[in-house]
Amino acid sequence: MNLTQELKSIIKGDIFSEDPILEQYSHDASIFEIKPKVVVFPKDVSDLKTLVKFVSLNKKNEPNLSLTGRSAGTDMGGGSINDSIIVEFTKYFNKIISVDKNSAIAQPGVYYRDFEKETQKHGVFFPSYPASKDICAIGGIINNNSGGEKSLKYGKTQKYIKSLKAVLSDGSEYEFRKLDKNELEKKLKQKDFEGEIYRKIFDLIHQNFGLLQAAKPKVSKNSAGYYLWDVYDDKNKTFDLTQLFAGSQGTLGLMTEVTLKLEPIHPHYELVTIFLKDIDHLGKIINAVLPLHPESFETYDDNTLKLAIKYFYSFANHLGGNLFSLFFKFLPEFKQLITGGIPKLVLLIEFNEPTHELIDLKEEELSKKLRSLGIKMNIIHKEKDAAKYWQIRRESFNLLRQKIHNKHTEPFIDDFIVPPQSLVEFLPKLEAILAKYPSLIYTIAGHVGDGNFHIIPLMNISDPKERAIIPVLQKEVQDLVLKYKGSITGEHNDGLIRTPYLKDMYGGKVVALFEETKKIFDPLGIFNPRKKVGGSLDYSMNHVRTRFE
Repeated sequence: MNLTQELKSIIKGDIFSEDPILEQYSHDASIFEIKPKVVVFPKDVSDLKTLVKFVSLNKKNEPNLSLTGRSAGTDMGGGSINDSIIVEFTKYFNKIISVDKNSAIAQPGVYYRDFEKETQKHGVFFPSYPASKDICAIGGIINNNSGGEKSLKYGKTQKYIKSLKAVLSDGSEYEFRKLDKNELEKKLKQKDFEGEIYRKIFDLIHQNFGLLQAAKPKVSKNSAGYYLWDVYDDKNKTFDLTQLFAGSQGTLGLMTEVTLKLEPIHPHYELVTIFLKDIDHLGKIINAVLPLHPESFETYDDNTLKLAIKYFYSFANHLGGNLFSLFFKFLPEFKQLITGGIPKLVLLIEFNEPTHELIDLKEEELSKKLRSLGIKMNIIHKEKDAAKYWQIRRESFNLLRQKIHNKHTEPFIDDFIVPPQSLVEFLPKLEAILAKYPSLIYTIAGHVGDGNFHIIPLMNISDPKERAIIPVLQKEVQDLVLKYKGSITGEHNDGLIRTPYLKDMYGGKVVALFEETKKIFDPLGIFNPRKKVGGSLDYSMNHVRTRFE
């Protein structure tokens, strides 16, 4: 089969099989490299339907044929690469269909930076954007069930999906939304593929309801597995299949459109910073902060701060302005470092409220609790003055990557989450594990209010000895996370990097339900294989990149 020619004869969109394009789409933001056969830019829903029908018809004779949806390609787990057909959405599926003060409708290829500009015109925003918001797209946000610095207060993406449309494995487009009891009963009676899906998923959940509820991770964020426990609300008798598509990484179908709920932007802002010499009181601080419902509660470690100091000139360039003025902007922090030394952790607590009076009340309550612990806090009143702290949080590791030659970012322990009250015990044990690998250069940063941390080591990936560290260290860290009843991924999803470990997290019975869910939606296995189910550690490790341009 000449795949390129076959596809060109049946769809209107663009099709590429030249090496430069295939090389570009062999990578995402992960450690993996897999070269596709062809990259397709579908022009419309009709093209997507045709693609699905083509792959379904030819799957028997060409077992490796598959479709992997991709938008911006910022996935850190290898979720948007594969060895067959890449379906790229940013070129033609890039329309913001409508925006008002309550919701917005967008296609999967819309970049979040463009989406944000349109929502802000209406005084609203989508709060569960990830740190990659300047380069990611809506399709990835939905399919990874993204979260970020605002998720502590607002929750993750799945909470904001009002409805979505997707082309399923029968080649038809369907719309999914939350159904009440009467609407569900009508769906269950349908004598078509959609009705079959509803019946089978309903039966699967009903027959395993207790097992699934027990399997739901007891943390505030989770992107591992399929969220079968969130589909059926037994109390209110509602049934919502959008909760399965959230975080599904395009393994159940190809999303074509989503309607998202939006939140109002509050006009008043202040940032509280805390420099901790040690983590002895971290648990008590967390217990003091969380009842105040801050919009963000973030942290970075001493390694991160040392990078900002070491490369201050380069770091300052990211903030703009001249070096002299920036030095004075950081003067209070420099004085604090001279008198108190490098802190173990810097905590950032962000309040964003309808009135300044409400912020003042929360800060007074927090200050009183911290004084009882002998801990000082600093208040930054303006967002522009707080920007330096967020720049350290977001940019220091990028600066390190630029300064250290022959090493590259390797995300494989990049997104674990544990109950935040466990951090006082958990973090020293984590650091003890990392200390066993002195060749790694890393920083620790994350969403301390959720207990969700990101560690992305710099490694010489061309060195076989360093590549061999990946599965060993990953297993050690994940075992520690699971010991503390956490999730192996709070935001970044399973992809190639974590799918092989889902049995460790959920056990064989629950993973079997994930496999059955995949089979119900995608009986021929045409959508994004080896993600969520069917992945193997051998396959993943055999596709780790060995070089970077």
